Amino acid sequence: MQARLDFFKANPKAMNALIGLEQQIASAGLEKNLVELVRLRASQLNGCAYCIDVHTTDARKAGESDRRLSLLPVWREAGVYSDRERAALAWAEALTLVADSHVPDEVWVQARQQFEEAELVNLTLLVTTINAWNRFAIAFRKLPA
Repeated sequence: MQARLDFFKANPKAMNALIGLEQQIASAGLEKNLVELVRLRASQLNGCAYCIDVHTTDARKAGESDRRLSLLPVWREAGVYSDRERAALAWAEALTLVADSHVPDEVWVQARQQFEEAELVNLTLLVTTINAWNRFAIAFRKLPA
């Protein structure tokens, strides 16, 4: 498989808009390992090879263990994630697959118990941004190095 185009070169202004969102996320105060788990889980759901590669590496740099990374696809059954991480992962899945369930009330309640309002906005920005990156990488076939 070959990359279709370099979207950074094709439209740097558009990509800078996404980078601006990343800067907001970085300054939002969410835990770095939680951020990377959310990015990785959304990328797994979307089947984005490039982002899975990047965010697995970034999660390890943030201190994630191989065990927790390997259990991420089955996080509901694995007892290695905190209540806050579980709420973030449920939120990420519901938003990534929004057409399937329109974010069920139980997911909202779980997220609201773990995150303040401003944190929920930042978590939602995180999820929507990684979904945007996934769609760029998948559409234009950005491949792992």
